[in-house]
Amino acid sequence: MLARFSEAFLIIKASEVGLSTRYVPLVLVVMSLVYSLTSYPVGALSDRVGRRGLLAVGLVALFTADVVLGFSTSIETVFAGVALWGLHMGLTQGLLSALVADTAPVELRGTAFGIFSLVSGVVLLVASVLAGVLWDVAGSQATFMAGAAFTALALLLMPLVRFRALPSK
Repeated sequence: MLARFSEAFLIIKASEVGLSTRYVPLVLVVMSLVYSLTSYPVGALSDRVGRRGLLAVGLVALFTADVVLGFSTSIETVFAGVALWGLHMGLTQGLLSALVADTAPVELRGTAFGIFSLVSGVVLLVASVLAGVLWDVAGSQATFMAGAAFTALALLLMPLVRFRALPSK
């Protein structure tokens, strides 16, 4: 979760390259549209082919979004990065919840979701604070490249994580 900071940084980046304040909501509209259009098909696909590969594809989408956004100098490339960010969300958010459901014992599933949400929220807050500090100190490119680096690290460490589904009751 350190690889993904608040979507507010997408809006700030769009403003940085010249998007008028009037059109700023379009950033979240585009991201949410891509997210919503990909979530269901990815979830259905994950039920058939498994979650690990799709999660890796989602991390590649986040890495690519960060690189595109880091080097963006135009509104068009920012929107391409925003769309990739939405793709990442559609590829990963449902899968992460499914992995919690797959691996938590039935009698602790609610607790597992609560802990997952708590940890995710705290780490997202820390990541966003770090991203903000980095933006202030070194600029937007450094912020998005740091996100790409954390994503690359997550991809490299992914083979070490065991996803073991519990039998259904």
